[in-house]
Amino acid sequence: MINLTINSLNVSVEEGTTLLEAARFLGFHIPTLCYMDGLSPYGACRLCVVEIGEGPKAKLVSSCTYPAEMGLNVRTASSRVRRARKMILELLLASCPQSKTIQDLAAAHDVRQQRFKQEYEDCILCGLCVRMCEEQMMAKAIGFRGRGENRSIGTPFDITSDVCRQCGGCMYVCPACQLRCTYTEPEKAVCGGCANLSPPCLQKEQFDDMMCYMDPCVACEIKKD
Repeated sequence: MINLTINSLNVSVEEGTTLLEAARFLGFHIPTLCYMDGLSPYGACRLCVVEIGEGPKAKLVSSCTYPAEMGLNVRTASSRVRRARKMILELLLASCPQSKTIQDLAAAHDVRQQRFKQEYEDCILCGLCVRMCEEQMMAKAIGFRGRGENRSIGTPFDITSDVCRQCGGCMYVCPACQLRCTYTEPEKAVCGGCANLSPPCLQKEQFDDMMCYMDPCVACEIKKD
């Protein structure tokens, strides 16, 4: 067993357990976008970042791919982690502003606007569709193409795949395809119409580490009612 500390709590996990799995075992919520149970972790969206280490050597890592290590000190909601997640969500909104999945994540993390140029590219290269097609559908009909800003997802040589069964699995897991936000002004990246943006129980900026880890927050749920 591996002993480590997550948000000041000691936990023992089996070797090979990721930080995301260990945190969720304790009930600590970590947002994810490119991660899905049943698919191999990919670490593309970086939304699941956590802070490990102490002092100047502390660093941010993706919890879905980082394995638990003996004596590791992990913080899932420090001020540094929250700033990083908000920045990531702003970038995701710039690429896919009409995704309700991303809209809801942004609203839940108090992102009121995004400062980057809207691209409307839709695909955020999370790789969920590629892994679903290969690992669950056993087809490998689609994959990544190109590098850098030219990276995209499609069939080899843009030729219709003979192994694609048109099962729709790729669309089922895609955060851009699942639900589309129908807000009438797409230039406004976060409408917040579907989320409670005013948690009554906590002033997060007063603390370096978030004090409330409940998901959903009991006080927020009561306020909704």
